[in-house]
Amino acid sequence: MKRFATFLIAACAISAWASGMNDLESFVRNVKSGRADFTQVVTAPPRDGQVARSKTSSGTFEFARPGRFKFTYKKPFEQLIVADGQTVWLYDVDLNQVTARKQAQALGSTPAALIASSADIKALQNDFNLADAADQDGLQWVLGSPKAKDNQLQSVRVGFRQNQLEKLEIVDTFGQKSVITFSGFQTNAVINPELFQFKPPAGADVVRQ
Repeated sequence: MKRFATFLIAACAISAWASGMNDLESFVRNVKSGRADFTQVVTAPPRDGQVARSKTSSGTFEFARPGRFKFTYKKPFEQLIVADGQTVWLYDVDLNQVTARKQAQALGSTPAALIASSADIKALQNDFNLADAADQDGLQWVLGSPKAKDNQLQSVRVGFRQNQLEKLEIVDTFGQKSVITFSGFQTNAVINPELFQFKPPAGADVVRQ
């Protein structure tokens, strides 16, 4: 979960190859806010011949450009990832622990920058190498790899269906894969700015990085 917070992102014909980047550019340019339900499946790489194990979580997601978003994990454990434009907050309800990082340092080349933070495609291309990938599973894909050498993110694929964001596939440098599937996406939804404000609960252990 904390890796996700640090990072809280191949064809049939020429037209299909072009559609993924077109969808991403249109999404970044035209979708200024949104909300959706999500399911996240995290799969660790197999070790010592063991079968890879997966963990599934689910919740809701909201964002407003530039730089504000909120992942609310409801199952199996309650957690929050909130970016208010200045700070990224990670709150583990069970542990009553809050981790805070300066947003400028935390987001850069992360999946959150791809879907919620950047204001235009050129800003994304400052941090990512972006290219069309082949259509797969009925989705048009864009493959992104961070330009920063010390980034913990290895790659991210962004999948669109009929111009609508549907899936993120994230691989970190340890080989862990996280697949986030969005459903019920509401584009340009009216979202109260207070949703992105976070105040550590009384008694919570706050760690600033």
